[in-house]
Amino acid sequence: MFRILSDPNKRKWLIVATMFIAIICNYLDRQLLSILKPEILEHYQIGDFEYAWIVNVFLICYALMYPMSGILVDRFGPKRVLQGGIAVWSLACIGGGMSPNVWLFTLCRGILGLAEPTIFAGQLVAVTLWFEKRQRATANSLCTVGGSLGAVVAPLVIAWLMRLFSYWQYVFIISGIIGIAIAVAWKYIYKTPPQEVLGKTIHADTTTLSGKERKAFTMKGLFRKRTLWGGVLIRLVSDPVWYFCCFWLPGFLRNMGKQEGLSTQQTLDMIQWIGGIPFLVGAIGGIVTSMWSDNMIKRGRSALSARKRMLISIVVIAPLCALVPYIAGNETMAFSWKIGWVIAIFSLVAALCLSWLYTLPVVLAETFPIRNVATVMGTCCGAGALGSVVFNQFVGSIPESAWQILFIVMGTLHLVAALILWKMVRPESAE
Repeated sequence: MFRILSDPNKRKWLIVATMFIAIICNYLDRQLLSILKPEILEHYQIGDFEYAWIVNVFLICYALMYPMSGILVDRFGPKRVLQGGIAVWSLACIGGGMSPNVWLFTLCRGILGLAEPTIFAGQLVAVTLWFEKRQRATANSLCTVGGSLGAVVAPLVIAWLMRLFSYWQYVFIISGIIGIAIAVAWKYIYKTPPQEVLGKTIHADTTTLSGKERKAFTMKGLFRKRTLWGGVLIRLVSDPVWYFCCFWLPGFLRNMGKQEGLSTQQTLDMIQWIGGIPFLVGAIGGIVTSMWSDNMIKRGRSALSARKRMLISIVVIAPLCALVPYIAGNETMAFSWKIGWVIAIFSLVAALCLSWLYTLPVVLAETFPIRNVATVMGTCCGAGALGSVVFNQFVGSIPESAWQILFIVMGTLHLVAALILWKMVRPESAE
């Protein structure tokens, strides 16, 4: 271990591995609510409308804290901010498992939402500081793929823990304890890169011809830039599709099983084995498309052109969402075929979502000065969470018989995002 920490080339991959594990834990804590939804609703005697509000408390706090987390990372660096964020969200998860009523449970979900954005703003800055452009999208995707794998692992781990302890509260507590251990590890693993590394990553990318460091924007100047508002709009319209996959897809699949006469335990068993498939396929797809854009750069294409070309090319997947309600409602199709087709469609949709979620932050990191990156990231991601709040309330307020409209809307959102990317995103300089 000491040899790894003393070698910058090895340390940077250990940093990636640690952030990967932390993001797995992040998404595991997030997925607890959606996977254990029937048990939680029964315990607190609430319905879908109240569940939507619990989700929205998380998302509102998440949206409000994202810009602040970016400012904190730009001010204090990724080491301290990530360590504090991981510790706080882990304690919030433990608190959720110990909550005696729905109000305290909701409060803990709100605290979880306040703490979780720190990992994504900090992770992007850490990757930008430690990795050159030709490795940056791949390294970033390897960190953030932890979210997808967390969603893959979650059904297996949660179902196993439920069988082991029989109480959903214990699952929350154990997940929080794991997070505390990760926060302690981060303190010793991360450090600011030495000058020999910064010379290849930041100084090589962000210097003018005169050799002076690229000037950062003031907050006022930053919010005048078209690319920032392009990033805000992209996340505002595209993030809701991913949040639907995280918060509503497991329940949607369990409800499909319930309509076929499966018991609550049988639907949980089903989710245990198939619920993670879309997230696994999405993770693989997100890494492959990130490597594709890095490879285009190695072949001579400019970084921004490579990222745009990849992201715009894959939006052809988006309209597949519109097929889901027709497949799920087909009374002549066998249940195994229906669930298989729905899983297949959402696997492709997850690959689309994660390709955008993995690579768009890299686009922002390469179009703004390093000292503005976390603030830009936080602002754009906060807009994505805010858009998801509105979309989530829409999902919670309409009957399932009208979900055809919902899936049609989801099928168009990434097409709109692609148009915004093409027209509004460009390199920005404060010189």
